[in-house]
Amino acid sequence: MIKLLILGPTGSMGKLLSSLAITDGEIDVVAACDLTQIGKELGSLVAIDDPNKIKIKDVNNLQEVINETKPEVVVDFTVAKATEKNCKICVENGIRCVIGTTAMSKDFLDKFEELVGKNKAPAVISPNMATGVNILFKISGILASYLKEWDIEVIEAHHHRKIDAPSGTALKIGEAISESIDSNLDEIAKYGRARGPNKRLVGAKNEIGIHSIRGGDIVGDHTVLYAGPGERIELKHQAHSRTCFATGAIKAIKFIAQATENRIFSTSEVLGL
Repeated sequence: MIKLLILGPTGSMGKLLSSLAITDGEIDVVAACDLTQIGKELGSLVAIDDPNKIKIKDVNNLQEVINETKPEVVVDFTVAKATEKNCKICVENGIRCVIGTTAMSKDFLDKFEELVGKNKAPAVISPNMATGVNILFKISGILASYLKEWDIEVIEAHHHRKIDAPSGTALKIGEAISESIDSNLDEIAKYGRARGPNKRLVGAKNEIGIHSIRGGDIVGDHTVLYAGPGERIELKHQAHSRTCFATGAIKAIKFIAQATENRIFSTSEVLGL
């Protein structure tokens, strides 16, 4: 049994992850930490019978919780500021991390990678753990390698509560495309287009457009548009619910519990793509 600590169990993803983890025969949820609903039973929160009767603890007392429960793996789908603080504590305690949080700083990720090796605590970090999206990452790069002279645009749409823009998934798609055509996304990406004269640079080698839409309760749509002379190709992934992200995270938890290399893995590696 994998001893699991859940960070942010009161959020949309946290609740779904909690319900899947509690009912999984290979996972033993030993603790859950958050800033709200402290003292409430996790099972009651997600309407699942929790045999461990875990109560949500204050994340500000994370080290104390770790000392008491000794988790082997932690899963975190919260916000960048919280993840950067709490997962650092976890990895310093030798706990393996599964992180689905987006918009974390490069400085943190560089330091975290060092801590993973130093503390022998491998991790999975991915902006999107859905199987279909990770296949999209791969296909988008392959297709771009044949169409580098075409215009390539990435369009993503999410619910109005999403904080970061563009989505981490859209950025990952952009990186997959730019790597396949030997370009640097930081140099050629154009995020949206302002009103007025704003002509596009022709060809993906010169510019990749990345655009964000926010509205309603859209779970997550990502479209990659390849536009050439007289024709175009569109690749699209739509998440109907957050279940695809949560089931991917459960796969990642089981994968990282068995990992023997002390490094950061991607979901593509978890899925063997």
